[in-house]
Amino acid sequence: MHQVTLGDGLRVSAIGFGGMALSRVYGGIAPEEALATLHAAVDAGLTFIDTADVYGERPEGATGPAGTNEELVGRLLRDRREEVQLATKFGILDAAAGQTRGDAEYVRSACEASLRRLKIDTIDLYYMHRRELSRPIEETVAAMADLVSEGKVRHLGLSEVTADELRAAQAVHPIAAVQSEWSLWSRDVERQVVPTAAELGVGFVPYSPLGRGFLTGTLTREDVAGSMREGQERFTGEAFEANQQVVDVARGVADDLGATPAQVALAWLLAKGVEFGLGVAPIPGTRSSDRVVENAAAADLRLTPEQVARLDAAADLVVGGRNLHAGRPEWVSAGRE
Repeated sequence: MHQVTLGDGLRVSAIGFGGMALSRVYGGIAPEEALATLHAAVDAGLTFIDTADVYGERPEGATGPAGTNEELVGRLLRDRREEVQLATKFGILDAAAGQTRGDAEYVRSACEASLRRLKIDTIDLYYMHRRELSRPIEETVAAMADLVSEGKVRHLGLSEVTADELRAAQAVHPIAAVQSEWSLWSRDVERQVVPTAAELGVGFVPYSPLGRGFLTGTLTREDVAGSMREGQERFTGEAFEANQQVVDVARGVADDLGATPAQVALAWLLAKGVEFGLGVAPIPGTRSSDRVVENAAAADLRLTPEQVARLDAAADLVVGGRNLHAGRPEWVSAGRE
C-alpha cells in the first residue's frame, strides 16, 4: 500500500487500522482472534495502527484507563514493531462521565504506562485524546513536547480539537495529525478544522470513517443492539431506515466501480484529502480479517470528480446528529467552535 505524509514528516499507510473495534465496543471477540485480525491488517498493508489507553475493559471497581487494547497491540508489536507506525492516546479518564486530564504530571505518567503496556521504547504518534477544557492546551502540548525531547515519543497529535486550539498547539510544537470523526455523514470538521490543518501542514486521521459500520451497508438493527451505537440518534427509530439513503448513494458509486460501499466511503476521504491539500489516513476498525482486506483495497480506488460530487451531496440526506457522548456537545470540536 502506498503511504501518505501527515504533518511533521510522519509517513503512514494510506489507510490505517482502528484498534478500538477489537475491544468489545461492537461485540465480543476472543483475544487470539483479535490478534489474528491485527496481523491480517499488517499483512494487507494497513501498517498505521491506532489504539488508546482508554480502550478496553476495566476490572470491576477499577478506575482510570483500561489499557487492555494497548496490551493486545503490544503482542503484535513484539514480532512486527519495525513494520508498524503506532499511534496511541492519553487524556480520557472516563468517557461516559466526560472526565479528562492534561496536566504535565499526568501526561508523563500516562505515556510511561502506555509504553509499559505496549512493551516498546518509543511511540510513533502520541495523541491528546480529549482536552481538559479548564487547562490551556499550550500547557498540555508543552508536556507532550518534553516526551519528544526525551525520545519517548516521535510525533504529536490532537483529537477533536477546534481550529483555534490547533493553532495554539502548533505554536508550541509541530503537530503531525488531528484525529476527529470525518466521513460521508459526519462533515462538520470541513468547516474550520480541516482547512486550518491544511494551512498549517498538519495531517488528518478520520476516525469512524465508515460511520461506525453503517456506511458498509451491512449493519442491521441487531448489530446496533448492545453496542456503543445503541441510543445514538442516527441508529435509532426512523433515522436508521432514513439513513439508508446515504448508503444507497455510496452503493450506486460502488456498483459503477465494481467496489463495495465501504471502499467507496474510504476512497472519498482520500479524495477529500487531495481536494483540501493535506495528508489523510482514515482508520477503519473491524473484527474481521476479510473486512481488513476489503478496506485495504480502497487505497487503490480512484473516484471521478462527478462521483465525488454525488457522494458530497449525500450529507444532505443524513438524519440525526453524530455521537456526543452522553449529550455533551463540548466533547467534540464542533460543540466548541
